[in-house]
Amino acid sequence: MGRLYDTSEIADRLGVTRQRAHVITRQKGFPEPYDELVMGSVWRVEDVEAWIREHRPEIAEDPES
Repeated sequence: MGRLYDTSEIADRLGVTRQRAHVITRQKGFPEPYDELVMGSVWRVEDVEAWIREHRPEIAEDPES
C-alpha cells in the first residue's frame, strides 16, 4: 500500500490552508482518493507527488535529496 496523505498533509505539502487543499483535491485531474475513512479521504503519496511534479513543479522534491 505505501504511505498515505490526508488533506492536512496535502495542505502542508502544497503550502496552502486545509480549506484550499480540500478544494484542490476535489478538482478534475487530482488523483482519486485511495480510500475513504471515517476521518476523511486519504491519497497514496506516490499519486499526489506525481500530480505535484506535473502541476506544481516549483515545489516538487528533488529525488536526489
